[in-house]
Amino acid sequence: MILDQLDVPIVLAPMAGGPSTAELTVAVAEAGGLGQLAAGYLSATDTAARIAATRALTDKPFGVNLFVPGPRTPTAELTDYLAELGADHELGDAKFDTDDWAAKIDLLVADPVAVVSFTFGCPTAEEIARLHAVGSEAWVTVTSAVEAAIAVDAGADVLIAQGAEAGGHRGSFADRPADDATDPLTLLALTQILTAATNRPLVAAGGIATGAGIAAALAAGAAAVQLGTVFLRCPEAGTNQVHRAALTEDTPTMLTRAFTGRRARGLRNRFIDEHTATAPAGYPEIHYATAPLRAAARAAGNPDEVNMWAGQTHTLAPELPARDLVRTLAVDTKTALESALSRRIQHC
Repeated sequence: MILDQLDVPIVLAPMAGGPSTAELTVAVAEAGGLGQLAAGYLSATDTAARIAATRALTDKPFGVNLFVPGPRTPTAELTDYLAELGADHELGDAKFDTDDWAAKIDLLVADPVAVVSFTFGCPTAEEIARLHAVGSEAWVTVTSAVEAAIAVDAGADVLIAQGAEAGGHRGSFADRPADDATDPLTLLALTQILTAATNRPLVAAGGIATGAGIAAALAAGAAAVQLGTVFLRCPEAGTNQVHRAALTEDTPTMLTRAFTGRRARGLRNRFIDEHTATAPAGYPEIHYATAPLRAAARAAGNPDEVNMWAGQTHTLAPELPARDLVRTLAVDTKTALESALSRRIQHC
């Protein structure tokens, strides 16, 4: 498996919408981890171009992440919220699409990569079999034991265990407001539960920003960790300047549907405060509707109307080249593991 071939147990999270670049993917891969390209929001044609750009820079294995399409949201469920936003903002078309799903699967069968990972759901067993037939591993993001069982049944090779601490969109198979009253599982809890429930390798994701955090996830049963927020300030990342600046401030994060219609963790700002309570579950329709107002806010340098996805440990993200960051984290992980063994359980 690809995980067994990595020099360091670090996987780059596929951060769609700007931060994901070929350069960032390559830097992580060249440092001994697994780089991933985000294909979310891209056409199959643009995805092919990103893959080609990455291959031109490295011969290391890398992955591509796809968004699993969900159902169309009934228009009536969006009307009130769109009217609320439209009173103060110019909105885009609240359209539905499948994120070019079928064409991207065809692309990755015709032009295989080492890993194809999935967010927002699980592909069918037939789709995973097509990827297996061309030598690709299928990794599925899960947030519960129920989702893990579905992914295993479909043929997933690896489970990405996403804890509540993670920045960006929740990878849950379904986004139901009725579930909001139940606390999402934290990474440590989820990793322990999935280790007991399945024999699939786990990649732990959510709130990890240090070698000590990586060590904790490995000790809990993960084979590797997936890191996103900690890379956002790297020069290779395509993070916009408003977002970069905000990451250095001790701003709390929270889960919201306000920007995209799907629950996601980001830095708290005025837009989140004003609209989280009324935002419906309506992805990708709300995502497309708010695209113009978010673009305008970025251009104006206005952090109050921009989605700044970030995990709970965002203040620990350093401004370092990605290769240096991976190497630093690898050394710190080894030190943390050795320190825990020598200082804490030496008399066992």
